[in-house]
Amino acid sequence: MGTALVYHEDMTAARLLWDDPECEIERPERLAAALGLLRQRGLEQRCRCLSAAEASEAELGLVHSPEYVALVRGTQALDEGELQALSRQYDAVYFHPSTFRCARLAVGAALQLVDAVLTGAVRNGLALVRPPGHHSQRAAANGFCVFNNVAIAAKHAKQKHGLNSVLYFSWHRYEHGRFWPFLRESDADAVGQGQGRGFTVNLPWNQVGMGNADYLAAFLHVLLPLAFEFDPELVLVSAGFDSAIGDPEGQMQATPECFAHLTQLLHTLAGGRVCAVLEGGYYLDSLAKSVCMTVQALLGDPVPSLQGPMIPCQSALESIQSLLAAQAPYWTSLQQDRALMLSPSICSPEERPLGLLSGSPACEAAVAVLNPPLPGRHSTSASTVHMAVALMGLSATLALPPEVLRQEASVGREETEAWARTHESLAQDVALSALGRFLFLLDGILNGKVTCGIAAIPACARAATLEVAIRRSLSHGAERLLCVALGELDWPLELADDGRILWLNIGGKEVAARSTFHISTPLPRTTGGFLNCILGLVLPLAYSFQPELVLVTVGPAQGLQEPHVALLASLLRVPAAGRVLALLEEESAPQLVRTLAPVLHGEAPPSLGAFLGASPEDIQALKHLREQLEPLWKLLQVASETLGEAGSCLKSPLRGPSYTDKACS
Repeated sequence: MGTALVYHEDMTAARLLWDDPECEIERPERLAAALGLLRQRGLEQRCRCLSAAEASEAELGLVHSPEYVALVRGTQALDEGELQALSRQYDAVYFHPSTFRCARLAVGAALQLVDAVLTGAVRNGLALVRPPGHHSQRAAANGFCVFNNVAIAAKHAKQKHGLNSVLYFSWHRYEHGRFWPFLRESDADAVGQGQGRGFTVNLPWNQVGMGNADYLAAFLHVLLPLAFEFDPELVLVSAGFDSAIGDPEGQMQATPECFAHLTQLLHTLAGGRVCAVLEGGYYLDSLAKSVCMTVQALLGDPVPSLQGPMIPCQSALESIQSLLAAQAPYWTSLQQDRALMLSPSICSPEERPLGLLSGSPACEAAVAVLNPPLPGRHSTSASTVHMAVALMGLSATLALPPEVLRQEASVGREETEAWARTHESLAQDVALSALGRFLFLLDGILNGKVTCGIAAIPACARAATLEVAIRRSLSHGAERLLCVALGELDWPLELADDGRILWLNIGGKEVAARSTFHISTPLPRTTGGFLNCILGLVLPLAYSFQPELVLVTVGPAQGLQEPHVALLASLLRVPAAGRVLALLEEESAPQLVRTLAPVLHGEAPPSLGAFLGASPEDIQALKHLREQLEPLWKLLQVASETLGEAGSCLKSPLRGPSYTDKACS
């Protein structure tokens, strides 16, 4: 269905006509810089471009009072002195004779995007608009914002398309209420009123300098658990880039690529129906790169690996802990996180309606940098095959995305036999032939010629093939391999536990962290338990480890339904820059390939169905593992440390990649 880009050049018409240091950063060049880089990188050409149309006054009235709409309409006839006098009546606002048309186009772009996504004309998209909208009030302009674009879009989605309730999540610079706009209702304990209690979620940042790990911690431990429980039909993102590094307003240190990860993590919700609407972002370099990477993430491209240590700072953890305390009475998934901090007991789930998830006013995208190849390999290029499958006789009979390469090639017989020599299960011709095709696919990924893949092998050869894959990857120079085994499968005894392999067995017999890099947990019993395991354990470990390749193997009687496997694969491709190789047993491969191929190719995973909270046993298992692993893997933390080593938020600019020894120290 594609990705929409909604824009109109007339939105660059409004500009500041007098000297005002506070307002001068909201300028037409913001859109020009973003659109220029989209065109330079060929991203605009890959989108379905829609020309924005003005919203009607009736549509503006979904949120704003008739008197306020009339006041803004009247600015078209004012001279410069009158515009300046009116602007002074508001906080950090300027009006221009073109403001009314620009603001109506901004709202109209958001509504067009929602309509296109909810009617199935496109899968997702970005509305590239100004003026921004998220600070505007029912009867007042505020903070560069005239009409509340995303709030109107949410009302429109409910009214026209029949969506139900709205969940609002916001993270914002707060500094204990000392930062503009100094609103008490922006603190964590402001949770909404009446029947809406629990549907307003505020995560206040109380220091500047929040970085990649802080934003990821908020996503993994707060937003995503809560959002999966809410089960939205649409995700609206107020895409402000003033938290990107270098921005004079936010003064945060999230690198642009971090926000590509957040965008793609959101893509696992609502069937991928994500509508991003530009808000803030006043440092043109970060803004333009962030917009480009938002679009790249929405297109389903692999996103660049994150740089820097994954250690949330103390202030971020304190904010997360305050939010969990305030919201736990309303959300079963957050009660589970509270239980991990306090005790194994949890409360009964409260029934939640399905509906619309409104994104954060600062949920942003990322810098456009191609995936780094494995050491000594060529960089990803336009000629790279996004996905390949090695399925023996199954390939011709399966319906796969047309861009997927059906691989028939194999490494040479003599080379295959050399790798198989120590494994009896690989001696038979069928297993040997499957291994040869698998190794050819693996080499393609290691050499940067293929991004991801799926291979089918005989059931008896599963463990041996995985062990060969690990050894061959290490021999090709890989330094960090993440192996996720679904179903019981133990660490190959021949492999050294030297920090180059992170082994996660989901479906093992016992809960155990045999070492920092060798972890096993039984299969969770419920959807909530599975999400708790993935968001609270697997992804924090994956982001901390920063794998060059993820090997996923699905064993017999592993107990997970296909949507669960698809969600896991979809989430794992984000920290791995898309480099995921799934190893399936031939008997179960046909149906699993139909489910996995689209998500590894960048499509959204299917819904998990009704949410059911984690069992006490699952909560205890995760708590046990976290207690052992948190001292070394800091992204597992959901609470601040009284006497710990959580990082300071006043960080220096992020440097190059930090490998396991630094991330875990």
